[in-house]
Amino acid sequence: MRPTGRLSRRTLLRAAAVGATALAAGCTGGDRSVQVAVVWSTSELDRFRQVVDGYPGSVRVVSAGNDIDAFLRARHLAGTSPDVAILPRPGLVSEYARRGWLSPLRPSTEYAVPTGLGELLTAGGQRYGVWVKAAHKSLVWHLPSMLPEQPATWDALVEQTRRLGALARRAGGPAPLAIGAADGWVLTDWFENVLADVAPNDYTALARPGADWQGRSVRDALDRLAGLWSIPGAFVGGGRRALLTQYEEAVIQVVHARRAVLLVGADFTADVVGPFQRGAEAPTTFRFPGDQPGGAPLIVGGDAAVAFAGNRGGVELVEWLSRADSFQPWLRAGGYLSPNTNVTITSYQSRVGQRLALELREPGTLRFDLSDQLPGAFTGSDGVGIWRIMQGFFADVTDGVRASEAIRRATGLLAEAARTAERGR
Repeated sequence: MRPTGRLSRRTLLRAAAVGATALAAGCTGGDRSVQVAVVWSTSELDRFRQVVDGYPGSVRVVSAGNDIDAFLRARHLAGTSPDVAILPRPGLVSEYARRGWLSPLRPSTEYAVPTGLGELLTAGGQRYGVWVKAAHKSLVWHLPSMLPEQPATWDALVEQTRRLGALARRAGGPAPLAIGAADGWVLTDWFENVLADVAPNDYTALARPGADWQGRSVRDALDRLAGLWSIPGAFVGGGRRALLTQYEEAVIQVVHARRAVLLVGADFTADVVGPFQRGAEAPTTFRFPGDQPGGAPLIVGGDAAVAFAGNRGGVELVEWLSRADSFQPWLRAGGYLSPNTNVTITSYQSRVGQRLALELREPGTLRFDLSDQLPGAFTGSDGVGIWRIMQGFFADVTDGVRASEAIRRATGLLAEAARTAERGR
């Protein structure tokens, strides 16, 4: 999503219009509805509305579009902030808390999350958000008939890509990899999984002020990616075509068109798979391959609920959302992974869901999505920040630029973007 910056006139007008409509709808009749702004759309939006249908009070859900930060800033300027927002980046929670926009939340015995996640939603020693949805970002999807043997290590993945790439070029078979590089977050997910494997101790440090984006760990991760991404025949249509391919299309290339064997994607890929699955064969997953002795690290993302300041109804809804039983409608429907470890494993309707929920609870391997922790525009969005930088790196290594030169360019841009973001904190 596009982070902070100047608000366009269109954003201001849209937010003001949505705010006026929501206020009018909420103030008719006796009790005012609690207004919730979310980034979700389509099926996720429908599922969340089913969740809040179970709330004892009236709730109105508004989709803010891809740029919820700009939407909420515009609503704040217009004096029509919603009561609650679901934010996809923990950095926004701490930023809004420092600005005095949010209400602190009370502890709850019904809410518990894996170690390290809760601290991301605190500021000044107080908690301002609760995680309501998790994303498992260390999965590789494939059809079993297309991949009899899953690569367990990075070297095995590279060797398999070389073999399948050569076969695809020689005999016209499926490419080894599908990748929706038009969506920059796809590339940062790849980068984060590799970085957490080659330099687990440096991963978290890169989200802090003064991080060394030209250091050994970043260069090693990019070098590993360059070695894989530059393999001839690795991607459907080549690197340039991959840069025009959106994530949903990449999923279709694996599960429907069968033009590619593997796809790196989060658990929410299941929502895309459904309409395009061909025949009875369902795709399955395995963990992103790595070389850490204790197992590959797990990268997770998540959405957090916050209540805006001075609104008791908003606080009450957020506290209700943190309960273990509140998201049961979404759990029953599928396509939902709870960050709340008090949710029973048997609440998940599929074995895959149960396995992913258990993996979230494994100690010591979890890392939160790095790009979602970065400040300001560095966090990434279409055409800016780390998303754009990773797309440039992908273009270089798939277009024949030497890995050393591509890495030099990328790390220089990453370091400059980090400095610029720090100046804007």
